[in-house]
Amino acid sequence: MEMRKLGRTDLEVSSICLGTMTWGEQNSEAEGHEQMDYAVSQGINFFDVAEMYPVPPKAETYGRTEEIIGTWFAKKGRRKDIVLATKVAGPGQMDYMRGGAKLDRKSVLAACDTSLKRLQTDYIDLYQIHWPSRATNYFGQLGFKPSDDSRAPPIEETLGALGELVKAGKVRHIGVSNETPWGVSEYLRLSRPDNGSGGLPRPVSIQNPYSLLNRSFEVGLAEFSHREQLGLLAYSPLAFGMLAGKYLNGQRPANARLTLYERFSRYNGDHAMAATQAYADLAKEHGLALNQMALAFVTSRHFTTANIIGATSMEQLKSNIASHDLKLSKAVIEGIEAIHKRYTIPCP
Repeated sequence: MEMRKLGRTDLEVSSICLGTMTWGEQNSEAEGHEQMDYAVSQGINFFDVAEMYPVPPKAETYGRTEEIIGTWFAKKGRRKDIVLATKVAGPGQMDYMRGGAKLDRKSVLAACDTSLKRLQTDYIDLYQIHWPSRATNYFGQLGFKPSDDSRAPPIEETLGALGELVKAGKVRHIGVSNETPWGVSEYLRLSRPDNGSGGLPRPVSIQNPYSLLNRSFEVGLAEFSHREQLGLLAYSPLAFGMLAGKYLNGQRPANARLTLYERFSRYNGDHAMAATQAYADLAKEHGLALNQMALAFVTSRHFTTANIIGATSMEQLKSNIASHDLKLSKAVIEGIEAIHKRYTIPCP
């Protein structure tokens, strides 16, 4: 397994990161433990979770995924072998989370403490802001719509709280997620030693969607990743399973995410299906599995630090992790770029 530097830190993480958001909903605790055991056996040392997991979020399962990782740590005693990333949720329709998830100082500090308890650890390697407080473009939203952000905690307050957690030794490094170029530039500005902010922590990573169906990261954020060593932790590299090919021709396999949960329409629709079919045909032409071709492409990008893969079955997990060994030929890359010109960012 290839190891890559996490931003400007001294941490090295596996280029495949184990995603966990199905544990506690589609997967049991035992299945989550089995997935972690297998991932570690394959050289993966990087786990990603969030306080709001599993997905879809609901009060009955809130925090369950972190708890499953915590019981694995307690059982296996392998905390020091893992680079652990989790996230604090931004505002939304989730009043059961801390009385309504916010990114003010009090809420960020409380969120971290409860995550530490669930995870059965005394530190988090990478603590990420799951999404912004301000109204902006994330989760597939197109077209920026200005709104009154006066009641949203400013980034400086959120970053200050993260700084307190770093100083207390509860967090080693911080990152952002579902961010825009403006948001990234603001975090970087506030963390500069010469801006008078008192040495606020600098983000080391950005976790945003990136896949063959959503290459929007390349437009405004890839340059930040390159010039500022802000590594991409790519989520939804298979576009909610669309790029596994299992939804082609109207298929809706039992227990699959788009079958179970109608709310996940981000990667669904005619344009997505047409693009996926084109990529499936390309994979077949070159004797490749569609999911492995799609994942190998994400992992191979110069701005990608880690590709966050997930699965609901061990068969899926093994196939997804095995994509690490696939090196795409020049002909395959050229084919991917030709399809990208025809279907440019069909699922932002």
